[in-house]
Amino acid sequence: MGPITTILLTIALVYIGLCLFFYSFQHFFFFRPEILPQHFEYRYPFPFDEVNFDMEDGGQINALHFKVPNAKGVVFYLKGNSRSLKGWGKFAKDFVGKGYDFFMIDYRGFGKSSGKRSETTLYNDAQTVYKWLKSQYPEEQIILYGRSLGSGIAGRLASWNHPRMLILDSPYYSFLYQVKLYGFWLPLTHILRYKLRTDLFVKVVHCPIFILHGDRDRLIPHKQSQMLQALVPCRCRLYTITGGGHNNLPDFPDYHDMLYHILNDDDLYLEVQQEMKDEGLVA
Repeated sequence: MGPITTILLTIALVYIGLCLFFYSFQHFFFFRPEILPQHFEYRYPFPFDEVNFDMEDGGQINALHFKVPNAKGVVFYLKGNSRSLKGWGKFAKDFVGKGYDFFMIDYRGFGKSSGKRSETTLYNDAQTVYKWLKSQYPEEQIILYGRSLGSGIAGRLASWNHPRMLILDSPYYSFLYQVKLYGFWLPLTHILRYKLRTDLFVKVVHCPIFILHGDRDRLIPHKQSQMLQALVPCRCRLYTITGGGHNNLPDFPDYHDMLYHILNDDDLYLEVQQEMKDEGLVA
């Protein structure tokens, strides 16, 4: 075996080893869960119920349900890829303060939720919970809100159901597209276990879509929201938070003004609905 052949063989083995390493340990790259003991007690300054869902495969999903008097509807919030409901529950104030009930789950392996996690279980668990929400609220009062990682899950849910609207907060064009920005040298189409094709989901969503994204987001560039909006321009509105990064949008007054506008401006909702009707997307 010549030296060139040896070098090429070594490079090939190293590359294959890196691919196998990524395939086996990608959970550790993409998910940063905080695990809570089952006896942990959540504490928040506004009323809530803790709800648990038992899945057919033995998994369990833990959820929090915040309620306000005379709620206009409920926001089903699909959170990002870190921590647990212990920390994320604070975002309830951004919605209960605007007149909506607020519902949030921990994915498997986060907080008190348990079971083997995969892209399929992420979707199916969220769908099981969505069906429960439909037993509690008319579907036209359910708003899906997907934040970062949760944007792809929210997009999948909206494509399967008929919520009032879909709100995407700092979304990726697709998780596959996002990971390719950093791992373009890997055969991601074959080894990435989580593709979360938001770009495909929004094309079959039959409700208004609203996107909130900071123009200084260094993790998921604002360009990806522009790309999503361009796929479905007649049913989607993009709101840019000037100066906003990936994890600080609630620090900006513009975020709250825009969110209030999206949630409570019936004229805006009807405007998007009419554009969708004109395009034959809804009856």
